[in-house]
Amino acid sequence: MVTFLHTDEGTDETAWSARGLPVIPELPLAPEELAAMRFLVLAAHPDDETLGAGGLLARLHGLGAEVEVLLCTAGEASHPGSETVSREELTARRLAEFAAALETMGLTDRWRYLGLPDSGLAERTADIARVVREAAAGLAGPAGRLAIVAPYRADGHADHDALGSVAAAVAAGNGYALLEYPIWYWHWATPGNPEWQSWVRLPLEPEEQSIKERAMQEHASQTTPLSPHPGDEVLLSESFLRHFSRPFETFAWTPPQEFMPGKTDGPGTVPHTSKEAQEIFDGIHNLEPDPWKYATSWYERRKRALTVAALPSEQYSSALEIGCSIGTLTAELAPRCANLLAVDASGAALAQAAERLAPFPGVSARQLTMPAEWPGGSYDLVVVSEVGYYLTASELEALIERIRHSMLPGGTLLLCHWRHPISGWELDGETVHTRVRDGLKWPTAGLYRERDFLLETLTVPLAAVPAP
Repeated sequence: MVTFLHTDEGTDETAWSARGLPVIPELPLAPEELAAMRFLVLAAHPDDETLGAGGLLARLHGLGAEVEVLLCTAGEASHPGSETVSREELTARRLAEFAAALETMGLTDRWRYLGLPDSGLAERTADIARVVREAAAGLAGPAGRLAIVAPYRADGHADHDALGSVAAAVAAGNGYALLEYPIWYWHWATPGNPEWQSWVRLPLEPEEQSIKERAMQEHASQTTPLSPHPGDEVLLSESFLRHFSRPFETFAWTPPQEFMPGKTDGPGTVPHTSKEAQEIFDGIHNLEPDPWKYATSWYERRKRALTVAALPSEQYSSALEIGCSIGTLTAELAPRCANLLAVDASGAALAQAAERLAPFPGVSARQLTMPAEWPGGSYDLVVVSEVGYYLTASELEALIERIRHSMLPGGTLLLCHWRHPISGWELDGETVHTRVRDGLKWPTAGLYRERDFLLETLTVPLAAVPAP
């Protein structure tokens, strides 16, 4: 159990910055995705929402996204030693500050006060869970398009931890996305704590930073002394507030559990498997020859250039590309490979690939559904690009073992995947990379991550690594 006082010196913001916090991965949600979602924001006390997610709330308002805020307590226990301001007076004052802050962020009349006791949320988790479920259900739409924004479940403050744990349980049980915002974590934790290294950041525009700053100024009972008398001292020091003046906000991000398109979203819906890949992707390619604009979009052309540039060796003797689609990446890999086998589950996609790859004598294409079907052979390069999340967890595990036993010592495994939620499938890009990395335990030769995709190369050890 974490113990700390707000009067403790705490970890200085420069320590977090020096250890790389400003360059952790970006939240993989573009403005158009945020605009299409609904957000249920939970705050244990007035000012939590502004400190942890004020910039996000300003952005959501600007994008026109649907937002509802639930305030659990009035934070009336913030100054227990005050002899000049009663709890009733502090309740009224802090609720007025909360209303003013939300008005600054464009969320007037988008909030509800639950009237629960400050410092008592751990005893009211069942009531909170019921209200959160009801509020989420009232934001009509697919479960995968709703995100709960809540305090980090291990923030160290009992109310934050209780509310965060409820949010995590409701999100997991209903297929919602989850954005957890840390507050006191920045004060008591140090860069040596491992949790933050898996979190994401939301870069803020200058206007969003300004809105957040103005909203925080409304919480004057926390940022200035209530009076000169003992017990009325300022609660949030300048050094603490520096954690929240960053040009970005930080969240522990859990993507939504996505469900099959065309079916009612809900827990228990079975995601797709690789066995369905041929039918699904044949249908997509028969409707449109290049549905993802591989051949024309700058995003795809730039990503291919980065992918090929990430290969640590200039030439490879025997390569395997898993999930080649219409062969656009294959054509750029071909000059680097003496022999290259490109496989895909979709015959419709492979027909286009065969035409595109005809000028390359060392390239061949085969229709195979991985991992059940495997071409055999040994390879010094295997490329798995934008295909890992079209497998179930058990299928990915089987693919990892296929790769392990098919690669030559010193070879390169290249992975590249979209970082956004994947509708209708069990896995997402970050999960794919983590499971491959953890399963093979091969050294990482290179890692590149931006908001939209993750690109990684692993090197096969010269001495074989036994399967776990």
